[in-house]
Amino acid sequence: MDSLYSSSSISALKLHSFDHSNSKSVNSNSRNGFVRFSSQSAMGPSGNSQPKIVTGDAGYVLEDVPHLSDYIPDLPTYPNPLQDNPAYSVVKQYFVNVDDTVAQKIVVHKTSPRGTHFRRAGPRQSVYFESDRVRACIVTCGGLCPGLNTVIREIVCGLYHMYGVNKVLGIDGGYKGFYSRNTIPLTPKVVNDIHKRGGTILGTSRGGHDTTKIVDSIQDRGINQVFIIGGDGTQKGASVIYEEIKRRGLKVSVAGIPKTIDNDIPVIDKSFGFDTAVEEAQRAINAAHVEAESIENGIGLVKLMGRNSGFIAMYATLASRDVDCCLIPESPFYLEGAGGLLEYIEKRLKEHGHMVIVLAEGAGQELLSESLHQQDASGNKLLQDVGLWISQRIKDHFSRQKKKMPINLKYIDPTYMIRAVPSNASDNVYCTLLAQSAVHGAMAGYTGFTVGPVNGRHSYIPFYRINEKQNNVVITDRMWARLLSSTNQPSFLSAKDVMEANEEEEPPTQLLGDNCSDDKLVTRC
Repeated sequence: MDSLYSSSSISALKLHSFDHSNSKSVNSNSRNGFVRFSSQSAMGPSGNSQPKIVTGDAGYVLEDVPHLSDYIPDLPTYPNPLQDNPAYSVVKQYFVNVDDTVAQKIVVHKTSPRGTHFRRAGPRQSVYFESDRVRACIVTCGGLCPGLNTVIREIVCGLYHMYGVNKVLGIDGGYKGFYSRNTIPLTPKVVNDIHKRGGTILGTSRGGHDTTKIVDSIQDRGINQVFIIGGDGTQKGASVIYEEIKRRGLKVSVAGIPKTIDNDIPVIDKSFGFDTAVEEAQRAINAAHVEAESIENGIGLVKLMGRNSGFIAMYATLASRDVDCCLIPESPFYLEGAGGLLEYIEKRLKEHGHMVIVLAEGAGQELLSESLHQQDASGNKLLQDVGLWISQRIKDHFSRQKKKMPINLKYIDPTYMIRAVPSNASDNVYCTLLAQSAVHGAMAGYTGFTVGPVNGRHSYIPFYRINEKQNNVVITDRMWARLLSSTNQPSFLSAKDVMEANEEEEPPTQLLGDNCSDDKLVTRC
């Protein structure tokens, strides 16, 4: 047990959900591993599952994830096959203690409550599936991201080598592949070297989510473990699939692996593929710097991915140290007048003779005269090409001057290049941990969860925490201040903007607020 807990604090926990640790250990003869149970008691009054909340002394809150035993009684358990695996025999205390949790907030004041925790990821001593009865499937949805193939590979290899599972299917072409295409048998041999390739061997698509058809397909194929890899929209779809599976009373674990190259998934430390994207973005920034530096009044403009969150642009700028201005969706800017972008560009060119600008694709959308009111198949608003628009505005500005300053602007858009590459070494290791955590969770009977590191420790996180908001750059945070110090750019904020930013409350990191009591079922305050 982690030193974070004492026996008294554990015993003092008030559990507001079913305790799955009391399931019986017997042999199961259920066909295809399915156990059916009346769905009425499994659902909340609104038809959606209620959060599983554990509260305890000193403001302790555990936001637990669902478990199959929450709605299927008397589930049998089996010894974890890992205990006989020679590769893990040397690992001391390899199995995770059932009471281990991970704190969401680790920087606290001495009087702060213990705050929100999540269940620690990892293998358990008992599992809820017999290896020869597992029939798993993997699906990838949404846009491409470095590391997709690595996650697929490690789910397959983890199931095969750690748990002895030999029936794994790949769903071809995203959610719609459940009911419109054939499956792809996956074995360690099939996925052996796919981590060296970009993209996804399973194919992907946006939209196509028909919950009834998807769950019908899962049930008809005898699938009892579903691994869903995708962004926030995909995870919302995974949550709906879990709810329908639960309504039908099926013994099927649904595990999500969050994916977004923009790093806008909340709660977790970062999303896979982000490190690779930042590294690959350096190539475009370096090219822009060479072009700008090699000619009089050269301007290199690089547009990077970042629809609503500017993390790639910010971190690529900090890593490069050759950028003079970084524009992101979270930090508004204006073009004309004193303190505007055009004035800063002119000043920078006069002082240094060249300039590099990095621009997130979602930055400055409010400035474009024509806004698109269309959405893609995933429900994302289609964006105007702000890079082309700003390029033209810069050219127009300098051409209208009485004393014309000739400029040479090069616009580089590596958007799809940085997401189509294989993952780098760091992301490969990260993807391995994500995949194995998901496999351990599914075998342990957890369902309706997603995985990811919280303060460096991999955790099981309820779907609703991933789906409730997006992660954004906080422009009053030290990291943005470091960027401004690196580029020497103005903040482009008015005094009113600064005042409003400083008055914004820090995003909540725990369920308990000042007016909440820890002796009740906790709701957000």
